[in-house]
Amino acid sequence: MEIKSHFDHFNINVQDIDRSIDFYHKALGLSEHHRHESSDGSFTLVYLTDNSSSFLLELTCLHQHEGTYELGDNESHLCFRVEGDYAAIREYHRQLGCICFENKAMGLYFIHDPDDYWIEILPVKQPE
Repeated sequence: MEIKSHFDHFNINVQDIDRSIDFYHKALGLSEHHRHESSDGSFTLVYLTDNSSSFLLELTCLHQHEGTYELGDNESHLCFRVEGDYAAIREYHRQLGCICFENKAMGLYFIHDPDDYWIEILPVKQPE
């Protein structure tokens, strides 16, 4: 059997939905695509878009959850390719205070969101 599929969305759990929406908008230019509130008020789902692909980032806020989420060693991560002046974008992220790791030899760095999810930042690939 041959299966064809495509990426739809990726979910992360967040403690404060508004704080996370604000971070992803400021740091990566994402905007709210749509949201779903549970009928019993126990959770909120907010889907963010980059407005250039069909892939969505789903933020889940479980309203009864207390404390931080266990994220392991942060080896799982999102990755965004950014357009424009990569050095200026890195400086902007530095000013936001969200850079958590840099590997200058590999030409990459990571930022972390308010819930400490790591996000790799790379420049858009140049045509060969």
